[in-house]
Amino acid sequence: MGLHARFTSIVGFDSAWTDNPRAPGAICVIRLDGDGAHLHLAPRLASFAEALDIIQRENNDAQKCVVALDQPTIVPNLTGSRPVDKVAGSLISWIGGGVQPASRSKKGMFDDAAPIWQFKQALGAAEEPEFARTATSGLFLLEVFPALALAAIESAFCSRLAAPKYNPSNRKRFKISDWQAVAEAVRRFGTLNSLRHLDEWCSVVASSEAPRKADQDKLDAMICGLIGLHWLVAPRDQSVMIGDLESGYMIAPAIRGVHERLQGAARQRDVPIA
Repeated sequence: MGLHARFTSIVGFDSAWTDNPRAPGAICVIRLDGDGAHLHLAPRLASFAEALDIIQRENNDAQKCVVALDQPTIVPNLTGSRPVDKVAGSLISWIGGGVQPASRSKKGMFDDAAPIWQFKQALGAAEEPEFARTATSGLFLLEVFPALALAAIESAFCSRLAAPKYNPSNRKRFKISDWQAVAEAVRRFGTLNSLRHLDEWCSVVASSEAPRKADQDKLDAMICGLIGLHWLVAPRDQSVMIGDLESGYMIAPAIRGVHERLQGAARQRDVPIA
């Protein structure tokens, strides 16, 4: 292990869940030091193994490394969905999106042999979101959800059936104007957290006339990284942790406070939200 430089590495990882080699996930790296935050590794495609290699290199070099992963990381329920999925779904379904229910019955995703558990074991990260904010060193894992983040960072996406249709593989629903709007929302979210070297990347993304699913994966990886950065640098009341470390949780920005639908759904189901 090399000497740790005095920076924090935030890795955004939009995993492929089933680790299909023909449809990998995507990863990016943000570094945070005394001069602020900058985009160190622009989003690129990555399998679980490739992501693990990148994270381990970052962890070797950084004083602290935080991995923001877009995939359920705690799934104890055998069937159905987690309490946190239901809470998030109360807002996501209202804006016209969907939440993939997570349970151990999902073969290839969350059964005992699923790639996520092998990844977590090899990673060896602490899953302690609150401690990750204040710790001066260590390797940490956070579960994040880009769709929930987009509703929080862009008010235009947070009304009835207003979720952006930016998945190019869903040709019937995809809108290039929504694609551009998401790229712009990501750029503004990065600016809010003083992330350097993001503008040019977002401009290239927004200018794409025919984005592919892989491009959306890269965009989601960038959102993951920004959620992690926001969790670390913004005031705590501008983020929310829904759920707990026993039944499952999500970290999301809450720039204008926690949405009333999330609060109501959490109260109704007795799910912690803070």
